[in-house]
Amino acid sequence: MNIYQRRSIFRRRDETAVYRMFFWVVLILGGIWLIRSVMEGDVKPLFLPTPTPTRFASSFILEGDALFTAGKLDDSVSPAGGISPGAISAYREASRVDPNNAEVWAQLSRVQTYSTALLVKQDDILNRLDEAIESAQKAVEVNPDSSYAHAVLAFALNWKASYTSDARERQDLLTTAEQEAVRAIQLDNTNVLAQAFYAEVLVDQQKWTQAQQVIERALEQDASQMDVHRVHAYVLESLGEYALAIEAYDRAIQITPNLTFLYLRAGAGYRRLAFDSPNEEVQSQLYEKSLEYFAQTARINEQLGVQDPTPYLSIARTYSQMGQFFIAIRNVQKTIEFQPDNPVFYGELGVLYHKNRNYETGILALKCAIKGCTAEESCDGRGGCGPNDTPSDVVGLPLSAATVYYYDVYASELAALSTPRNNKCPEALEIARIIEASEFIEDPNIAADMAVVRSICSFDTSTGGSSTPAPEGITPTPTPEG
Repeated sequence: MNIYQRRSIFRRRDETAVYRMFFWVVLILGGIWLIRSVMEGDVKPLFLPTPTPTRFASSFILEGDALFTAGKLDDSVSPAGGISPGAISAYREASRVDPNNAEVWAQLSRVQTYSTALLVKQDDILNRLDEAIESAQKAVEVNPDSSYAHAVLAFALNWKASYTSDARERQDLLTTAEQEAVRAIQLDNTNVLAQAFYAEVLVDQQKWTQAQQVIERALEQDASQMDVHRVHAYVLESLGEYALAIEAYDRAIQITPNLTFLYLRAGAGYRRLAFDSPNEEVQSQLYEKSLEYFAQTARINEQLGVQDPTPYLSIARTYSQMGQFFIAIRNVQKTIEFQPDNPVFYGELGVLYHKNRNYETGILALKCAIKGCTAEESCDGRGGCGPNDTPSDVVGLPLSAATVYYYDVYASELAALSTPRNNKCPEALEIARIIEASEFIEDPNIAADMAVVRSICSFDTSTGGSSTPAPEGITPTPTPEG
């Protein structure tokens, strides 16, 4: 007998189909969410490049070191017309990426301080030094036990003191700089950079013997650093050893051959030796050596694309001491092509016109330097605008140790060229009063010049000035130009 298996009356549902359907619903919903997120920007597609490449602080530090060695401290205009970053920008970026790195802040401060050697305007120099001090203070704040940070702070404070006219402020800066340098040496007595900067502070405090002892110890420990040789040269300059100072600058140049301020200081040393030399032949040779260093500076700047007028100003001062005023004037006019609104250059130009007996144009240039002038007047002050010149408004310079010579010559020329029809005495006496109210009247040469100005303008100035102009009657005493 055949027995058949009993069959179910109702067919059982396949349970796996339910899970499969649930899976597909979830997958479809997830796909819809992903597509919407991509379209709205909440989710980025895979394999897209990052918007900006990420750089480490060490990369910026290496770039800054290379740019400093190459002599590119500040940003400059590239041949293509864009901005080519300098060492300052690279270190600033490094400090932004790694703000807790004291060494980076200190290095930024060091380069900022050195960059002031390539600036001309007093305000620009002081502003940059304030930035350098701020960077160094940040380094000390980040790491109070960093010998390097304290050393660089001493360096920046000391250079700020050199440009400060207020005697009390200058002394305060020097005192603080000395304290920072001593602290740096206490933290690390093998830090030759701290010893070099300490020696520089001692020179500015007129402690020459102690400064010489400190810098010689630094040289014995490590003679491979540019800063040590530079300060050694500075110490020797303070002792009047200009020939030895030039040798020290040359050693610094061998280490960093593209730092133009070293060439400028060595060239100035040769110019000083020439000024003091009684032998005309030797004097001529020394002037030529001075011009070689300044010309090398101009060539380096040209190669680097740096628009720096300083070498041309140094060349002009050398030719001025040689008595070749026409060539000197041409070089100062070149500096004005770089910075047509810089009153310092108009002051230098006015003095050269005075020496070249072009008194009328000299007055125009000195007016721009002292009282300021319009764009049109700036062209007159530079002897006319050529194809490379840009007319520019000029803001005058206040009386200071750096500008008193411009005031002296300006007052002298105004008085000497005053006539009944063109009375310049009121303006001459105005400048004389400014000088007489300052500490600079204690200089016997300046006091004598102002006495002559008052003598010429001693009659009734309301009716006119001197009827017999005598520009040779006032000759400000020349000094060796640094």
